Amino acid sequence: MIPNKYLGIGYKVLAVLLLLYAVVYGMLAQLPELPTLGQSSRNIFYHVPLWFVTLTMAGISLAYSLKYLRLTDPDAPRSGNPLLADARAREAAQLSALFISLGLATGIIWQRVTWGADMHSGELTAWWAWDPVQVCALIALLIYLAYFLLRSSFAEPEQRARIAAVYNIFAFATLIPLFFIIPKMLPGLHPTAEKGSFIFNKSDISNEFRLILYPGMLGFVLLGIWIFELRSRLAIAALKVEELLADKLYQTTSNG
Repeated sequence: MIPNKYLGIGYKVLAVLLLLYAVVYGMLAQLPELPTLGQSSRNIFYHVPLWFVTLTMAGISLAYSLKYLRLTDPDAPRSGNPLLADARAREAAQLSALFISLGLATGIIWQRVTWGADMHSGELTAWWAWDPVQVCALIALLIYLAYFLLRSSFAEPEQRARIAAVYNIFAFATLIPLFFIIPKMLPGLHPTAEKGSFIFNKSDISNEFRLILYPGMLGFVLLGIWIFELRSRLAIAALKVEELLADKLYQTTSNG
């Protein structure tokens, strides 16, 4: 059995190698131009993987929110500090919101050089076409921003964590219609409505694109997990320091 230490190092090395491959080879490889996209089609290697990281982080956040609710179930035996699970849920949700923002930003820039290439930069539609996919992504971002606003509304840690965990279940559930159902029901500039996801449709992109896109997607997801691991460690360390300071203050008050 491979020790966890080597697994941790292995996936990080793999993430770096895959990202280097996608970024460098994705820019230098000879690729067929896609209709209306031209050389901007290379943005597929960076824009599309961001959404897979978004879903991965949202799923991890949901898992830790469910873990928090399970650990605080009055009918279940309590083991450890459930706020550690809440801290991880919060960090994953922050990363999900971050990658939604990056996905929107890369999409807006891509739109400007393709769909809005003939428009004046001062026109809103040159940057934002009100495409169903764009709008749904923006709604998803607002839902996750509301998650953090909700958290800031409660001072008591366990009350905040429980309400945030319940809301997080709702937030993740909204991603299913926003990302997978509504864009297929409404006409738009993205090809998802007519054919489904273009990255799995043989008529939209060739295998030359897939040989770069699929490894790049895995690399970006591993990068997201790596960042999540680092942020979780910092959040948990901060939480433990707060606990130690609170215990010290309690002991000082009791002795005084």
